[in-house]
Amino acid sequence: MAAAAAKLAKGWGRSLLRPGRPGEAVGRRGVRALRRSPVRVLPPRKERGAAAGEQQRPRERPPPPPPPPAVERRSAGPGLWYEKAAPGDRRLGKVVTIAKSKKFRDHHGKVLLEGHRLIKDALEAGAVLQTLFFSTVGHLKELPEAELKRANLVKVKFEDIKSWSDVVTPQGLIGIFSKPDHAKMSYPAAQLTSSLPLLLICDNIRDPGNLGTILRSAAGAGCEKVLLTKGCVDPWEPKVLRAGMGAHFRLPIVANLDWESVPSNLPAGIQVCVADNKEPGAQGETTSVPGGAGRAGSAPGNAKAPAKSKPKAAPEPEDEEDAADVCVPELAVQYYYENWTQTPVAVVIGGETHGLSPDALHLAASTGGKRLVVPVVPGVDSLNSAIAAGIVLFEGKRQLLWRHKQEDERQKFPVVG
Repeated sequence: MAAAAAKLAKGWGRSLLRPGRPGEAVGRRGVRALRRSPVRVLPPRKERGAAAGEQQRPRERPPPPPPPPAVERRSAGPGLWYEKAAPGDRRLGKVVTIAKSKKFRDHHGKVLLEGHRLIKDALEAGAVLQTLFFSTVGHLKELPEAELKRANLVKVKFEDIKSWSDVVTPQGLIGIFSKPDHAKMSYPAAQLTSSLPLLLICDNIRDPGNLGTILRSAAGAGCEKVLLTKGCVDPWEPKVLRAGMGAHFRLPIVANLDWESVPSNLPAGIQVCVADNKEPGAQGETTSVPGGAGRAGSAPGNAKAPAKSKPKAAPEPEDEEDAADVCVPELAVQYYYENWTQTPVAVVIGGETHGLSPDALHLAASTGGKRLVVPVVPGVDSLNSAIAAGIVLFEGKRQLLWRHKQEDERQKFPVVG
């Protein structure tokens, strides 16, 4: 029996080894056969389809977002209701961010005003208020109630207004207005009665602070209208509005004009003068102006007597940059304090970087205008454009009032021949 068992074991051992070579390890085929994974038995095709259908169940939709909190409305007076912003309300930040973009202002026709005085001036001039964000109900009592009833009033925390305000010490009032149309505005009666036949044309004023200060000076001098050519900064930019101190709602401001349309916005028989930094006797030295004719508000380094000079023929341009040079027309040059006003008159103020454009000089020449020079101490390059505009405009006001006084005296006391 033991011999039979040993013989059987020896036979099984030889079946796993290569024949005729006892003791040799299992070959590669044998190893692959031992490591091969078991075959998966698939059910019939119909059963597989049923199983797949059970697995492809429709996904459950996520639960809908919770409804917005109920709007809390409160009364600030008879017929005056406001909405209290809920925690997490992001309307203020969103509106302020997009309203500061010029693209948004032009596309949607909305502007942002901040502060009690600016918002009040806008409402009194007839600007349409859409949404007003305020921090205390007391702010509403200081504004025209009739205009507030037509707007959406939202009470927010002062910290929210402070975080989105550009002012160091915000007042807690931010209003979103429809972009005002100068033709539909109702300007203050005191401004209209004090208005003079004096107009201002801004040429390439690109600094917001300068433009706002110039508009404020124009309103203070009693200008009839302000024209802004293409290349000037947007007058409804927040920095311009702050520097203007309400001037936007005291006199008409016509913006984004090309020089071809400027004459149609001027009264008939007007004389256009330009403020320039050219030396009174330096016009004959050059007649081409690359991109501008000097900086408005600048003044010569010495106080020589102004003199006229004839232009020379402009040389042929050698490249594309010289092709932009144009011939400067002949203009009479005089100091700003000398008599230069007539009824009506306009003054062109250019930016400090690009200065007056050739179109401004041609417009002045076509109307018999002059170059007005503000003399400064030798060595000083030029004056700030806003400062120069204030000097020239208030001198023009003085001359116009003096002329008006002289005409009244002639009518009261006619000279008998």
